[in-house]
Amino acid sequence: MTIIDFISQPWHWAVSGFVIALLSIIMTLLGERFGISGFYNAICSAAGAGNRIQLFDKDYTQEIWRFCFIIGAMVGGYVAMHYLSSDAPVQISERTINHLQNWGVSYPDDVQQNPGFVPTELFNFSSIKGILLALAGGICIGFGARYGEGCTSGHAINGLSHLQLPSLLAVIGFFIGGLVMTHLFMPWIFG
Repeated sequence: MTIIDFISQPWHWAVSGFVIALLSIIMTLLGERFGISGFYNAICSAAGAGNRIQLFDKDYTQEIWRFCFIIGAMVGGYVAMHYLSSDAPVQISERTINHLQNWGVSYPDDVQQNPGFVPTELFNFSSIKGILLALAGGICIGFGARYGEGCTSGHAINGLSHLQLPSLLAVIGFFIGGLVMTHLFMPWIFG
C-alpha cells in the first residue's frame, strides 16, 4: 500500500477528533480561540467595514493566522477532492438511506454519481428548489453564526471545552433546531 492509498482511504472518526482536540489545546495555551466564524469579522475589518460598523472595528493584523488557516483549508479541500478522494460513496447508515429513498432521494452507486456529502438531487443549481435551498441555508447559517457569536462547532468544541455557559445554551439550541428541522421542516420540504 502506497502512502497515497493510505491517506485517501476513509479514516476513523477518532483521528480527526484527536487533531481537533490537540489544536484546541494548543490554541488555548497560545491565548487564542480556535474557530472559523471569527474569520468573517477579520475579513470585514480588513475590507474597511470597521469605519461604519463598530462590530468590525478591530485590528485584523492580529488575525493573520486565521487568514492562513482558511487559505490552508481551501487548498487542502481542493487537494483532497481532486487528488486524494476515494471512489466509494460516503458511507451512511442503511436506515438513513431508506429514509431518504422514501423522499425520492437515491443513494449513489459511485463517487461520479454524487461526489459530495449531500444529495445532488436536492442541492444543485439546476432547479429553482435547489437554488432556494442553497440560498436559504447559506443565509441562515451565516446569520446564525454571526448572531450566535460563533458556529456550531466553535461553540460545541471550543466553547464547551472552556466551560462557557453561552456555548452550552447555544449547543442546546442547535440540538433543538436540528430536531425541529428533521421532524417538522424536512418532511414538509422533501416529502
